Amino acid sequence: MTVIPDEFAHQAGIIASKAYRHGKDAYDVPIHSIAASIIDPDDLLWIGLKDPEDSLIDRVSAQLGLEPHVLEDLQARHRLPKVMDYDAVVLVVAMTVEIRAADGLPAFGETQMLIGKNFLLTIRRGAMAPHTELRRRLENKPDRLARGSDYIAAELIDLLIDRYNIAYDLFEKSVESMEQALILRGYEGLRIRRLYQMRRDFQRMHVTIAPLGEVCRRLSHMVMTPIRATTQSHFGDLADRASRVDKLLDNLGDGLAFAFEAGMLIEQSRQTDTTRRLAAWAAILAVPTAIAGIYGMNFENIPELKWKYGFLIAVGLMGSVCSFLYYRFRQAKWL
Repeated sequence: MTVIPDEFAHQAGIIASKAYRHGKDAYDVPIHSIAASIIDPDDLLWIGLKDPEDSLIDRVSAQLGLEPHVLEDLQARHRLPKVMDYDAVVLVVAMTVEIRAADGLPAFGETQMLIGKNFLLTIRRGAMAPHTELRRRLENKPDRLARGSDYIAAELIDLLIDRYNIAYDLFEKSVESMEQALILRGYEGLRIRRLYQMRRDFQRMHVTIAPLGEVCRRLSHMVMTPIRATTQSHFGDLADRASRVDKLLDNLGDGLAFAFEAGMLIEQSRQTDTTRRLAAWAAILAVPTAIAGIYGMNFENIPELKWKYGFLIAVGLMGSVCSFLYYRFRQAKWL
């Protein structure tokens, strides 16, 4: 695990600040020594910040010699992936998607990567998962770390896409259970609020991931000073990966929409069946109700009122008519 040196351990927001000579011989670089460390072209500086205050970004920016408009973009909160070319440096903004273990809902964050000739500044906001794993992996392979800041930025985007795939796998399981519940039981016992939230999360994930493919395509085709030709092909592969993940999420969202429509049809069918049954029983019970109502008027001249078999005939008539109606409704599959 990367250790924060004592010189700046008190400064909140600093995860790591290390320089590498030819991809190895790493040494910690305090904030006040950044300007001196990037003078040597053989050194590569990688600074990692997490939820930094604007004052910290000001200090780092001053040491890196960044222009004011670059500083403004670093301090701004971005909502979509983008790439901004400032000639000497390139700022790449990517969004993070991670699934929270507590409730299974996605958490969205932002990762900024400022690519310079021999330095890389990464700023994480709202992202839970660190880049420590990638830093350790690259430190174990000095030849890759020596490829430069643009290569590390490409590896960071690759890591983010891997996390998109993890989020997709977890969402796929949730969607499968939701589809089964919709198709088997309709809306009965289904949490409609959870279904709406899931569809909304799909839409936000699409808006978050889809532009990253275009960002990587720009990095692979456009000529930018800090981006070398050897790394551009890597960004092209990342563009394809980001597009594939976005298409997978689109297909998953379409599947959930189809399941939602199927659930609506199932629910409508059930309501129709219930309405038919109620109508059938209402028709059957209307017959004895009508006959009993007529004989309940107690008029003197009602037929068979004083006949000793009148009650049995009336009851038999009601039973016969009700049985006939029940038989016909059963044939019509209303009951």
